[in-house]
Amino acid sequence: MNVAIIKYNAGNIYSVDYALKRLGITPVITADPELITKADKVIFPGVGEAFTTMEYLKAHQMTDLIRGLKQPVLGICLGMQLMCRYSEEGNADCLGIFDVDVKRFIPQRHEDKVPHMGWNTITDLKGGLFSPALENQFVYFVHSYYVPLNADTAATTEYILPFSASLHKDNFYATQFHPEKSGSVGEQILKNFLNL
Repeated sequence: MNVAIIKYNAGNIYSVDYALKRLGITPVITADPELITKADKVIFPGVGEAFTTMEYLKAHQMTDLIRGLKQPVLGICLGMQLMCRYSEEGNADCLGIFDVDVKRFIPQRHEDKVPHMGWNTITDLKGGLFSPALENQFVYFVHSYYVPLNADTAATTEYILPFSASLHKDNFYATQFHPEKSGSVGEQILKNFLNL
């Protein structure tokens, strides 16, 4: 199977690469439009800041490329947020694949820490990334911004308020959590993506 990881100015690419290699897949890490378009599966990872990353994607003519992909695409963390319409992080206009805006967590109580960092459960699972056995399993999050619940929500997590832990629309899948850092549960989610 030919898997492309989109290479751009956001971190975390190599932990995704390593997670796939553990599953017996050697992905290509590339910004080459031809390699990305021809891949069987595409992963759009990300750790970074929304506005500067969107500016980078625009400057490198990658926005239309990502929007136009026809094979299964998996956005991870910032990758998921950039697939939304707009982010409060830097007031960034994003890719608009998912018709929802990304919002900043506002602590409600003294114990609410931002960023949301650590293990939390996923519930109300829908779509091809999730098998029923993954309901209420723990996955690993690190984020200060969240995607509200919406028509494309494919998994829910509660931290300060309920939010989208995953999105799915057409051939686009996304997780706010890091499957590559979520142990055997994350490994299963990556396998489910590869089997789509």
